[in-house]
Amino acid sequence: MTDDFLQKLRHIFPDTLIIAALDLVDRERVIKLQSSWGRTFFEVLGSTGSYTVHPLLPSATPVYCNCPSFTVSVLLSEDLLMCKHVLAVHVAQRLERCSERKIALEDLPSVVARQSNIFLAA
Repeated sequence: MTDDFLQKLRHIFPDTLIIAALDLVDRERVIKLQSSWGRTFFEVLGSTGSYTVHPLLPSATPVYCNCPSFTVSVLLSEDLLMCKHVLAVHVAQRLERCSERKIALEDLPSVVARQSNIFLAA
């Protein structure tokens, strides 16, 4: 990562968010999931659970993460442009640091179950 890229991030995001996102990338916690039916999305293994990031949605909110921070800080209060998981996905893609995994339709229930465990544990 260049100093120029890091400075650009610092103009847009708080340092705490940048550090948290870079930590996820450094620990290789960003997984690009490519489905057999043509969808690409990301699983980010956060500190308290596994979160799904959808980067290209055909909606008013073109990116979505199912973490509580995205709901509260991005969607409701609009304090942030994105959560650390979404930023980690963007940085990991730019740096080509995403682990990649192909998933078939029969794998989908296990992906959904990992997401559901977040809400059951809360």
